[in-house]
Amino acid sequence: MPRLSKTLADICILKTGKLDSNAAVAGGQFPFFTCAQETFRIDKAAFDTEAVLLGGNNAAGIYPLKYFNGEFNAYQRTYVIEALDKSVLSIRFLYYSLQQSLAHFQSMSIGAATQYLTKSLLNNFNVLLPSISIQNSIVDILSTYDDLIENNRRRMALLEESARLLYREWFVRLRFPGYEHTPIVDGVPQGWERKTLGEVTDINQRNVANAFDGEIEYIDIASVTRNSVNETTTYEFRDAPGRARRIVRHGDIIWSCVRPNRRSHAVIWQPAENLVASTGFVVISPKSLPTSFLYQAVTTDLFVGYLENHAKGAAYPAVVSGDFERATILVPTPALITAFDDFAESLLWQTQNLRLQNHKLRAARDLLLPRLMSGELAV
Repeated sequence: MPRLSKTLADICILKTGKLDSNAAVAGGQFPFFTCAQETFRIDKAAFDTEAVLLGGNNAAGIYPLKYFNGEFNAYQRTYVIEALDKSVLSIRFLYYSLQQSLAHFQSMSIGAATQYLTKSLLNNFNVLLPSISIQNSIVDILSTYDDLIENNRRRMALLEESARLLYREWFVRLRFPGYEHTPIVDGVPQGWERKTLGEVTDINQRNVANAFDGEIEYIDIASVTRNSVNETTTYEFRDAPGRARRIVRHGDIIWSCVRPNRRSHAVIWQPAENLVASTGFVVISPKSLPTSFLYQAVTTDLFVGYLENHAKGAAYPAVVSGDFERATILVPTPALITAFDDFAESLLWQTQNLRLQNHKLRAARDLLLPRLMSGELAV
């Protein structure tokens, strides 16, 4: 059966959210979709529908595209795209169809410092539409992969939460093993010390030499959300962005200097040899403390609050490497650190295994996607 070319205006209703991007509430009841790759939370929903969510502006033209069915809210520059007639269009099919068009959207967008997708541009965008039965069959195939990916993502979140809860119990609430018999000296348990991050880590220790000639895998700020490097981009170093300079190694922690309230940070675990991060990150390399402990220490609410208080600039509040070096953390006894690491490092390995599984699932899905959408693979 032929596939019909339809504009989005022919088959969809395009709306936008009404809220500012800073309306997010930590631990809120509903998803809050903005122009960031990360989905935030909020306490009040404005929509209860099945929709594709498409960010309408982004500094690099990398527009977040998501599917959701239920109650949610949205930023004022996020498009909420619904089916005009569900007997004609599966909204989840549209989500998969638009995934192929993100690079095209980037080339079509307008603006210099920040790029935009206009409503008129989207309304006139063409989609090849097979019958609804074929749409549903394609969705059944692709969503199987996405459901497995989402299940792994939830498992990773539970592992991360387990480490966070134990850290909070032992080193924030100070209910560590043997706390009942440990005296407090100068405001901290006996044997514990307050140290600056500069004393226990190296900050931005390694950079790519200008003379380097070869291929790199590049981590941009936009590709990192809380606890996760979502993607990397391959470049010949001579063609890479000028900010592609920070060398990262196994066990390093990267923390975005821009808008620290967004908590764009991640552990680097089993990286490619040629992995390089943007100079927009601070790279924290452990010296005397294990990564599992250090990562929890530099991602607490207290630490994030310290960074927010030291950020400079109105439009793009940012911290510098010195702010990290001068930050103070509480360092427990070696025995307690070892006990915590025995538990938490295993969670990092489990998380990495799930992340690798998801990488393979995405690769398999993305291989099928264009062939299913074009009709090359019959369903």
